[in-house]
Amino acid sequence: MHVNPLISGFHPDPSVCVVDGTYYLATSTFEYLPGIPIFRSDDLRTVELIGHVATRPGQLGVPGVPTGGGAWAPTIRHHDGKFWLVVPDMMGTGRGNVLFTAEDPAGPWSDGVVMEIPGIDPDIAWAEDGTCYVTASFLRLSEDGEMVHEGIKQIKLDPETGKALEPESRQLWSGTGGMFPEAPHLYHIGDWWYLMIAEGGTERGHSVTIARSASPEGPFEGSPYNPLVTARGTDRPVQNSGHGDLVQLADGSWAMVLLGTRPRSSTRAFAPMGRETFITAVTWDEDGWPHAEPVLLDSRHDAVAKHWTPAEGFDGEFIAVRQFPADVADLAARPGAARLTGPGAGMESAKPAFVGVRQCAEAFETTVELDVSAGVGGLSIRYDELAHLDVEATPTTVTASMHVYGLTQSWSYERANPGPLVSLRISAIPPEVTGLDMAASCDRLVASVLDGEWVEVGAADGRFLSSEVCESFTGRVVGAYARDGVVDLLGLDYTGQDIQR
Repeated sequence: MHVNPLISGFHPDPSVCVVDGTYYLATSTFEYLPGIPIFRSDDLRTVELIGHVATRPGQLGVPGVPTGGGAWAPTIRHHDGKFWLVVPDMMGTGRGNVLFTAEDPAGPWSDGVVMEIPGIDPDIAWAEDGTCYVTASFLRLSEDGEMVHEGIKQIKLDPETGKALEPESRQLWSGTGGMFPEAPHLYHIGDWWYLMIAEGGTERGHSVTIARSASPEGPFEGSPYNPLVTARGTDRPVQNSGHGDLVQLADGSWAMVLLGTRPRSSTRAFAPMGRETFITAVTWDEDGWPHAEPVLLDSRHDAVAKHWTPAEGFDGEFIAVRQFPADVADLAARPGAARLTGPGAGMESAKPAFVGVRQCAEAFETTVELDVSAGVGGLSIRYDELAHLDVEATPTTVTASMHVYGLTQSWSYERANPGPLVSLRISAIPPEVTGLDMAASCDRLVASVLDGEWVEVGAADGRFLSSEVCESFTGRVVGAYARDGVVDLLGLDYTGQDIQR
């Protein structure tokens, strides 16, 4: 029995490999750093974050990418005694399709080799004779600047240099007609080469489909049972199911890790935490075709509670926008504090002075203790620079502001107990929906200040920070920021509990 979600919160586009009975997973990070987390698991029921691929400047071009750019869907594999990871570093200053290697998946990873492969979502596989194949979803710009999708293509590659070994790529199989055929993975299982892809878009039409061939170069025949996975047209609590990767388990059975969302409201319209990692069982029929179980949701996740102090340093949970947490917060300037220096702008900045963690449960609460004696800053829950809820403090006042794509609503509160130290909190409170409640949202976001007791400063409808409204590939990230001057982060606490379905 698998448990879901396997990795909660903003962890999309999972890929998995197994080495000596231990499973290693990688997910996307887009404009956040450190980039591309690596998880380890002994049973694919619980996972442990062990490191990141991009931990140094230059490995990814993330500092200059636009929102939605950066590290897209990775593929992680183990071959010839090494770990290999290919990933598209997209848009703006992105490097293109990059190949990283490591002896230890916890790191360090190499600086990366740029591959002569266009498009997105590269996969890497080796034939028995050592030939290395990279398969990707090919894209190109037309003469008038329009993006043209050329489907799933493949080319032989020198993995040491990133050079293509063929003058032209070959067309493989681009699915059953759904839009955006992407996320290809090539597997040699038994007598067949299987090509599994995603199609239908990463929203409600998302699906996984599969084909096979006697050769890694095709031609490929689609399964008569496609789609292998989809939630479209269903009332399942896990939607957007797609972008999967197959793995054989220690007992000989098979599973698929894949992305999905947990939308809320009566019409399951809004997913607050974005795309997460799920897992489902796969069986094989006598004709050699795989069949996947529906992606179900369970409630095994225990309550989450963590207290962090700057003395611990920034562990792998902390991320920053287009820069590393250590570039944003100085842990040496003041003992017992992480010092944030405001750039003269808050969370509307493309590079805010912000360090945060992912929202990891549906009922979620984050509290920070700040010293604002020499600056202005606060606590924010972010989808991007145009969509965020902030609660910002000075020694005398606290202001909560909800920003949604050019619309802003603010609430101000004069502190009864003014002073340089302030505790701020943002809570995500899911609604109790009974029957058909068309006004219900995914949750209520509440910004509060501790002023003798906790005082609500402002509240907003959480649907405005959902993947559907923000049209985002990421998810909610919550943490401390500085707008002006110096703000010292003295501690951060978060708690979370998934709701019962």
